[in-house]
Amino acid sequence: MTHASAHPTRLLKSWGDEAVIFDTASGDTHYLKPLTLALYQTCRQHPGLTSDEIAATLATDLNVSHSEQFRELVDETLDTLRRIGLLASA
Repeated sequence: MTHASAHPTRLLKSWGDEAVIFDTASGDTHYLKPLTLALYQTCRQHPGLTSDEIAATLATDLNVSHSEQFRELVDETLDTLRRIGLLASA
């Protein structure tokens, strides 16, 4: 299961379907392209979903095919968000 890391020092600023997250404690800034932002928001809105459930939800929300290629892209993006500390595994 995956959920967005609760971190009071992070500020999210979005413009349309893109965003940046600034960590005031570390000074790190992360750019979230449209798919990454949609994935991050899905994890915040639906904490505890598995990666399969996240991919299915995103495919529906973005009106794209829930293909193996899409699932791999979601998994890669989840791994990246976990590595930089924006998502945590439950």
